[in-house]
Amino acid sequence: MNYFLYLGSCSTCKRILEVLALPEEVKLIDIKKDPLSTDQLDFLYQNTGSYLALINKRAQLFKQRQIDTQKLTEDSAKNLLLEHYTFLKRPVLVYQDKVFVGNSKVVVAEAKKWIDEQ
Repeated sequence: MNYFLYLGSCSTCKRILEVLALPEEVKLIDIKKDPLSTDQLDFLYQNTGSYLALINKRAQLFKQRQIDTQKLTEDSAKNLLLEHYTFLKRPVLVYQDKVFVGNSKVVVAEAKKWIDEQ
């Protein structure tokens, strides 16, 4: 399945959506309205090799809950990702079984190139 996990209220996600010009077969999933499923998280883990790679370390809930991001383990990262949408580094594009995580210029450029080549 091809999908784009994003936060509808995030201006960065909206900007990236415009840049990528996603094909119609990519399902847009607002993670606030439709939280990350266990199956989706398992797929992302299999393709990134790490739950920690999926964590948004700038999430405000880390400060509110006084969680030290330096002490996160793979298990605690997995639990946080399933617990609340804000912990997911976004956006996440899954297209043609390739996964792109985050909003760095490099990741967005790689995703755009991958989409354009398909």
